[in-house]
Amino acid sequence: MTLKHVLLVLWARRWVVLSVLLATITTTAVVSLLIPKEYTASTTVVLDVQTPDRIVGMVLPGMMSPGYMATQMDIITSDRVAQGVVRLLKLDENPETREKWLEETGGQGSLAVWLAPGLKKNLEVSPARESNVISVEFSATDPRFAATAANAFAQAYIDTTIDLRAEPARKYAAWFEQQYETQRERLQRAQKALSDFQQQTGIVVTNDRLDFENQKLGELTAQLSLALAEGTDSSSKQGFHQGGDTLPEIMRNPLIIQLKTDIARLESRLQELSEDYGVNHPQYKSAASELASMKSRLRMETAKIAESISTVGRVSKAKQAELKEAIEEQKKKMLELKSQHDQIQILSHQVETAQRDFDAISQRLTQSQLEAQTVQTNVSVLTPASPPLRHSKPILFLNLVIAVMLGGLLSVGAALILELRNPVVRSIEDLQSALGVPVLAQLGKAPVSMMKQKEGKTDTAGPSGLKTGAMAGGSYPLAGEA
Repeated sequence: MTLKHVLLVLWARRWVVLSVLLATITTTAVVSLLIPKEYTASTTVVLDVQTPDRIVGMVLPGMMSPGYMATQMDIITSDRVAQGVVRLLKLDENPETREKWLEETGGQGSLAVWLAPGLKKNLEVSPARESNVISVEFSATDPRFAATAANAFAQAYIDTTIDLRAEPARKYAAWFEQQYETQRERLQRAQKALSDFQQQTGIVVTNDRLDFENQKLGELTAQLSLALAEGTDSSSKQGFHQGGDTLPEIMRNPLIIQLKTDIARLESRLQELSEDYGVNHPQYKSAASELASMKSRLRMETAKIAESISTVGRVSKAKQAELKEAIEEQKKKMLELKSQHDQIQILSHQVETAQRDFDAISQRLTQSQLEAQTVQTNVSVLTPASPPLRHSKPILFLNLVIAVMLGGLLSVGAALILELRNPVVRSIEDLQSALGVPVLAQLGKAPVSMMKQKEGKTDTAGPSGLKTGAMAGGSYPLAGEA
């Protein structure tokens, strides 16, 4: 079907087209005037995603995710928020609403759950472009109720965000409280084990005690080295000169030196007396007796010094044995002290670990308890809704424009359907298409000039109205329908 044919059909059935169009426009206008008017109230909320959280002290990473705004819109349109609106507006306390609910559900379920879907149908949520502002719109036949419901949705959304944060925090707080008691008992056991071990060993400051014992071991080792040196020196002296008078201790002894000097003097005098008086003279005998006495005393003093050197050697050996025994005992004590020191280090490390875990659990418990009791959120009402002065639905002008468009489509469709049910030749092209032969002439009304000419003379051109060529106008039923 060509555009020319369609135009011919619409012109031929123009009254049908006009009737359908007018009927559509009239019906739309009447319905728009009769249906109840709806009022749309709008409130806006703003989400603060840049300010650090007051409790955590940092910007929560979830607020910076791309899907954060979409998640918040889903929360606003959720049944939980709608049920919160029911409770805020006390719609579940309306006797008529409760009676209707009882009739439809028989008292099964919750009235708030039953009312929530109806409220959501009149709700529309839309985010602002490139900002953190969300618009909440609610439509109702009462402008005051529309504004109240829009504000209630915003408040229910804020309450829900607080609950969504506080509810997990309460569960975490209960769990952290159990862990807190467990870690506290663990810390107490570790501290008691360390205290009991310190009381048992008498060690308070491990490093100082260990340093003291180590210093004591060093002193004993130094004393043993000195005793070994003394013993070696005594042994070498005894072995070098048994009973001799060339030892340094003998030669440096003042008494020995004095005795040797006196003996040399007496020997010189005795030599003089022997030459002067002879060996039998009393003076000679007296000098000889005195010389013998001095020599005897010299031998005694020399023997004493040699004996003292031997005594020093024996004392040194005894001292060495005692020092070696003391060093072995000190080493055992050091090993035992080192083992105790290591055990104390282990117990102290257990106490430090338990203390660190206890502090971490205590901090998380405090934070969870604060979050569980929080009444703050990052959502704030930017512009509260107020009762609208003009209705939002129906919009008469918009409905009429839609009616014109829809009526035009319906009228064209009606004309084409009628044409298809009762086809008529509207043009030469239709006749050629139906018969499949060329059209030589078209019969139609003769022009006025030709009618006047027929009254005066005979038409020589042939039958009245016969024209050659294709002439527009006229409509004829198809073959078999004439």
